[in-house]
Amino acid sequence: MPAARAVLAIDQGTTSTRAMLFDREARPTAVAQREHQQIFPRDGWVEHDPEEIWEATVETSRAALAKGGLSAADVAAIGITNQRETVVLWERASGKPIHPAIVWQDRRTADRCERLAPHLDRVRAKTGLLLDPYFSATKIAWILDEVPGARVRAERGDLAAGTIDAFLLWRLTGGRVHATDATNASRTLLFDIHRQEWDENLLSLFGVPRTVLPEVRDSAADFGAAEPDLFGGPIPIAGIAGDQQAATVGQACWAAGSLKVTFGTGCFAVFVTGEKAVPSRHRLLTTVAWRLRARATYALEGSAFSAGSTVQWLRDGLGILPSAAASAEIASRADPRRRVYLVPAFTGLGAPYWDAHARGAILGLTRDATAADVVRAGLEAVAFQARDLLEAMAADGAGTPRMLRVDGGMAANDGFLQYLADLVGTAVERPAVTETTSLGAAALAGLQVGFYASPEALAERWRLDGRFEPSMGEAEREERYAGWRAAVERVRTRPA
Repeated sequence: MPAARAVLAIDQGTTSTRAMLFDREARPTAVAQREHQQIFPRDGWVEHDPEEIWEATVETSRAALAKGGLSAADVAAIGITNQRETVVLWERASGKPIHPAIVWQDRRTADRCERLAPHLDRVRAKTGLLLDPYFSATKIAWILDEVPGARVRAERGDLAAGTIDAFLLWRLTGGRVHATDATNASRTLLFDIHRQEWDENLLSLFGVPRTVLPEVRDSAADFGAAEPDLFGGPIPIAGIAGDQQAATVGQACWAAGSLKVTFGTGCFAVFVTGEKAVPSRHRLLTTVAWRLRARATYALEGSAFSAGSTVQWLRDGLGILPSAAASAEIASRADPRRRVYLVPAFTGLGAPYWDAHARGAILGLTRDATAADVVRAGLEAVAFQARDLLEAMAADGAGTPRMLRVDGGMAANDGFLQYLADLVGTAVERPAVTETTSLGAAALAGLQVGFYASPEALAERWRLDGRFEPSMGEAEREERYAGWRAAVERVRTRPA
């Protein structure tokens, strides 16, 4: 039997689904991508159609295999990475969802979280998280309470729940495997990250029956195999990780002290702390970076909700961008003396503010302000949010980074990365493979089946594409950042 030639990564993101093939040198050899609909039923509500996501998963995977000229027999394994806190509930008998997926950006359960505020210290000690509608538990409970008969069916064992990875795994395996990995479980508010298991007290607190939840496995593990009729033969599923943890792996941040920042739909900074779960004093999250051979590695994470989605809004909402790629060129036409600030709190503010009720604003407009000023303000807002996260990490003991490894869709934008270097005051490094989320999923699956020899071997394959040095003076940098902090305070509904 010929040796496998690739690993297939399924990267199910917030706005699209991507399938990528990686060879033994961890280089991408084929990719297929399809966007899916964003559904906004009410202010602060965000939903996806799980069936549309499933169709895109199969379609893009088949397309990537066809582009790569590969059959199922040529693929060593499948790795899955996913938009994390987004949840689905489905019927075990049919696999049919009982409600649209509630997306991580959704704010509908803010009031539930506020009612649970007296339990914050207990919840945070076990989960490393804050009480916020960002996370999965209140979303699951909302569906159980709002869909007629759902709670009774769940307690009877007729329903299954999970993050997107668990739903896709169920479908890929024909309903044989209901499982997730420790990184996704660590984002639910239901998982004790120290004991590495679902916590009965948390399940009771949030009103989620244990019967609906998946088994929690390592990030590189045996997750069964894809049904033969999907891709022309069975393919082992050997890796699962939430998108930011997968990107951390893809950036080869294996060592404690490593840091990466992803600019996708949101902005996510992850600082690896090693085998110790470090509590944050500055409203960051303590999370599982990955779990291998039953041993968890931990990280501090800061999450801002709107990065690429800010540029998408400038393009689609305001109509002042012909394309996302044009943002830097248009922003370069802005008058550098103006101080226009865009606070993209479209679905509230994430770390380090955690204000679910905040909403966006454009501040500092004058009569001579132009669309270019607003576009520049949008790009700068993403960079300022990254600095907010890095400032909180430094205050938690991470120190000031010598450089930032960045990835995600916005990392392809040279102009944005120069803004980032200027406003953070740190050199920025872009890898040759910017889709590190997909690469991380492939890496985990490849490690499990021996396609890749070790984490060290993967680290040796990391390659630099571009480096951006700060060119802005310190005084201007600090003055601009002070203006950003003042603008954020204008939209906050919770005191600092």
